[in-house]
Amino acid sequence: MKTARLTLFLFLLIPFVLVASERKVPSTSEEVARPGGKLPGGPKIALVKIADGFYDPTNAANAGDGSGRIFVVERVGRIKIVHKDGSVQKKPFLDLTNINPLGNDVQTGFVEQGLYSVAFHPQFKENGYFFVHYASLPFNGDGVIVRFQIDPGSPNVMTPERTNQTAKVILRIEQPYYNHNGGQIEFGPDGYLYIASGDGGWEGDPYEAGQDLGTWLAKMLRIDIDVEDDSIPYKVPSDNPFARASDEQLMVLFGITEEQFSKIKTRSKPEIWAYGVRNPYEFSFDLKTGDLFIADVGQNHWEEIIYQPATSKGGENYGWPRMNGSKCHPMTGPDDKCPQVGLLPAAEYPHEIPYPGAKPLTSGTGCSIEGLGVANYGGMKGVYLVGDWCSGRVFGLGWNGQWQLEELLHTNLQFTAGGYDEDGYVLAVNCECFYTADKGPLANPPGSLWRVVPADQVPAGAETARTLVSLGDQNSSDQKIRFLHSLDNKPLKLPVDDVSQAVTGFYSTGINPYKDNPKATATGSDLYQQWCQSCHLKDGTGRIGPNLVDNKYNYPRGATDVGLFEIIFGG
Repeated sequence: MKTARLTLFLFLLIPFVLVASERKVPSTSEEVARPGGKLPGGPKIALVKIADGFYDPTNAANAGDGSGRIFVVERVGRIKIVHKDGSVQKKPFLDLTNINPLGNDVQTGFVEQGLYSVAFHPQFKENGYFFVHYASLPFNGDGVIVRFQIDPGSPNVMTPERTNQTAKVILRIEQPYYNHNGGQIEFGPDGYLYIASGDGGWEGDPYEAGQDLGTWLAKMLRIDIDVEDDSIPYKVPSDNPFARASDEQLMVLFGITEEQFSKIKTRSKPEIWAYGVRNPYEFSFDLKTGDLFIADVGQNHWEEIIYQPATSKGGENYGWPRMNGSKCHPMTGPDDKCPQVGLLPAAEYPHEIPYPGAKPLTSGTGCSIEGLGVANYGGMKGVYLVGDWCSGRVFGLGWNGQWQLEELLHTNLQFTAGGYDEDGYVLAVNCECFYTADKGPLANPPGSLWRVVPADQVPAGAETARTLVSLGDQNSSDQKIRFLHSLDNKPLKLPVDDVSQAVTGFYSTGINPYKDNPKATATGSDLYQQWCQSCHLKDGTGRIGPNLVDNKYNYPRGATDVGLFEIIFGG
């Protein structure tokens, strides 16, 4: 570790320890936070749109150089710059689609593949180094982490020549399958590069990577990229938990304690910082304390948030695939019993079906957790914000002597990732990319970049993410229900009279006024095929619903109301 980095780390370590010591890793399942909690101070937030027009955005970051620029990563292999005034630079900052004479260097054949993230060196302003993690097409989807260096004369654009000239491959992670591959890369407060690596894919960890210290998969990795000899890709920090565990040594049978024997791991990878994670696509360091929060995408029933204090020495086992959150894996019912493997998460929230055979839940659910960042403003002190890709919910995880998980917003956005701007505000990006009907990284409707702000500090005239209000709040007789297209939110002109009255009446009486009306049925069927069938099955079933919006209520994708289809089809 270089002297400057060590000095910075020692300087920051004192406040880290004082603050982080208040928060603790749960020791029992009862201490794991679940939806329904209340954050200290009752913070209220809003999502303010900064810019849009991004194709399948997967990450957002700042360079820490005082420029105020935000860098938005696009799955196809491009990074766009959003300048401080909110304008989006037309020419990409980095474009990996044109550096290979055979085509794109990035594998984008599946919705979980592509350019995952960008991280800027702590001394980026001086050395111009930045790092990306992406699925490599030439290496059949293997994850590659590559360092590039900007041209000081052209700091906003990396030409193809500059990209190729400065490329230095740091690491290549072999991938057995095409999902659970990607992950964020980020520099920690210690100056080391942290890498989130999924379990390699399929489902249930068939590669058995989670508990295998002989693979980089299903791990949090930690490496030192500041090497004196630039021909060396990186060094392993000497204080990594398994840095010397696989060193060759003479066998000694006697006079060695069991604890000493337990530290010998002949197949372990020295880069491993923690293990037993499933798909930690996004993670965040608390900018005030240095604590680490990991949004680990769950299997079929639960999503989890892992907490690792800044005082950690690494080596934690987070249980996958023996555990999924605090639950047994595989789950068979509500009362599964199994030995606890590894550490418990700080929080978890359920899918609509929390265990096999369960009745669907109607609140506090999701299907894929995406970490956004840790908020230390607007009444929030160390609140980790996450967004769910399916439900559009935003949860906040905070501490008031115990962990609290509160739903702060319910939006119509498909969250994919987050990040920070230079002022420490939490960012979010969303896509319009359907998992089972992906059209490719440039054919899906574009997503947007958002900033999390206190609800009472939304700038005048700013566009905010639409949020759901309970249907029970629709009591006004003058409500006018509007149908919006589920992708671009533009109003649909329905060729059926009084649809607002029909829907409102249906909800109050259960009677469909269009039932057995052949004309209405034919009109509704045509309408459905034109606007709805791309997101639903032909019989009107499915869990990806359209947006039903009035002046109080937003009905986001994620739940389908049978009554709504009754009205559309006219019986």
